[in-house]
Amino acid sequence: MNPLDMSKFETKIVVRTIKHDDIENIIELSRISFPNMEPWKRSHLMSHLEMFPEGQFCVEIEGQIIGSCSSLIINFDEYDDQHTWDEITDEGYITNHDPEGYNLYGIEVAVHPDFRRMKIGRRLYEARKELARNMNLKSIIIGGRIPNYRTHANDLTPRQYVEEVLHHNIYDPVLTFQIMNGFTLKRINRNYLIDDEASMKYATLMEWNNVDYRPTTKRHFKTSFPVRICAIQYMMKKINSFEEFAQQCDYYADVGASYASDFVVFPEIFTTQLLSFIEEKSASQAIRRLTEFTEDYINLFNNLAIKYNVNIIGGSHFVEEDGKIFNIAYLFRRDGTIEKQYKIHITPNERKFWGIHGGDKVEVFDTDCGKIAIQICYDIEFPELARIATEKGANIIFTPFCTDERQGYLRVRYCAQARAVENQVYTMIAGTVGNLTHVENMDIQYAQSGIFTPSDFAFPRDGIVGECHPNIETVVVGDVDLELLRRHRKSGNVTQWRDRRKDLYRVDYEC
Repeated sequence: MNPLDMSKFETKIVVRTIKHDDIENIIELSRISFPNMEPWKRSHLMSHLEMFPEGQFCVEIEGQIIGSCSSLIINFDEYDDQHTWDEITDEGYITNHDPEGYNLYGIEVAVHPDFRRMKIGRRLYEARKELARNMNLKSIIIGGRIPNYRTHANDLTPRQYVEEVLHHNIYDPVLTFQIMNGFTLKRINRNYLIDDEASMKYATLMEWNNVDYRPTTKRHFKTSFPVRICAIQYMMKKINSFEEFAQQCDYYADVGASYASDFVVFPEIFTTQLLSFIEEKSASQAIRRLTEFTEDYINLFNNLAIKYNVNIIGGSHFVEEDGKIFNIAYLFRRDGTIEKQYKIHITPNERKFWGIHGGDKVEVFDTDCGKIAIQICYDIEFPELARIATEKGANIIFTPFCTDERQGYLRVRYCAQARAVENQVYTMIAGTVGNLTHVENMDIQYAQSGIFTPSDFAFPRDGIVGECHPNIETVVVGDVDLELLRRHRKSGNVTQWRDRRKDLYRVDYEC
């Protein structure tokens, strides 16, 4: 008799993190699991994977997703005792996720009705506990539904109902499950989840303490997180060689470093100064000649960032890729790594005279001073881009710009200040001044570079950290405080970022 083939009896159960390809299946699971409640939206789950992919789990049986859970990290002490689900999750988008927090907060567990009583929920809870141990988090906190309370509401208060469940006199599918998984009751919150009619909008706040948690001095409450920015208001004047250009850039990198700056920012397309020694009358052909300096430009600024131990945003430069010309801003980190942001919106002038093509992705970059974004000149005039960057975690938006007259400059400035107010972020602009009389299609220059803040009592009166005098070659240096920004988003006189009406509108980002 041949050995019995055991494989045909096997059922493969996998617990793993959620991927982008799972989103539609998770939405359908949410709809089936909670038929009387609003299911996840695609934008919610996309945000979860952007903000905290490690905290999103699913259970898969033979390729079918039959369970899922979502979570984020917070400092629980920073939230009101009677917080709601919308407050603790930023209305389901978890953009308030804090990688430096102490507590894992579970915001949903869904199990397909056909697979309940198979300990699928327990597997998800165990995945969360393992995550908390691996990340050395102090505890897991959940706002639990009490879906059987509605049948007892005429006879018992929420507190009485919960006590009866705790004493095993009443069975509640959620609360009983949480107790059996080692969670203890902290308190009862009212109006927690607005569409949870079965729980009469009440929730039990439960906590599981990580006994393996190790207090560490690396974590502490920050009274401030200062970041120093140096904006270069660069003079466009005739030069005779790339070496002369490099000497000027070296000088300004040195100036920024001498003020202990974290970022030194050059203006948009200031490398067109190199055209002053290139004999080419056609504007479009001159730009293609300019792209020949791309490697020299990158090597120069990468070396300056390392030499002066400062992060440099090297303005922007025209680069040829696959026969197309792009306007690209580079981030040269002081550790020697390099990133780039393509200009997305191309002005009519750039398109007409130079044939510039637009990029198609909003980048947000990790730095040793938090997450930052770069939006080149015209891009800051489109509020959707700043919204997307902020949703991706950017705290500072840098805008290198090049404008020929005051009206163009004011469009950049006013929009940069508006983006700071709308998104509760810091913005800054760095522009060119002077003239390139030997270069075709490089008109007069107008700039007044500056560093801007949200508008509230915690910040400078006019929302301006510092600004240059207009139309002279100079720099402005100023400090912005990321910890102040974080606290302002939670408890400012106004909280535009938190108060967005996502039930009425949203920005759909295709990339």
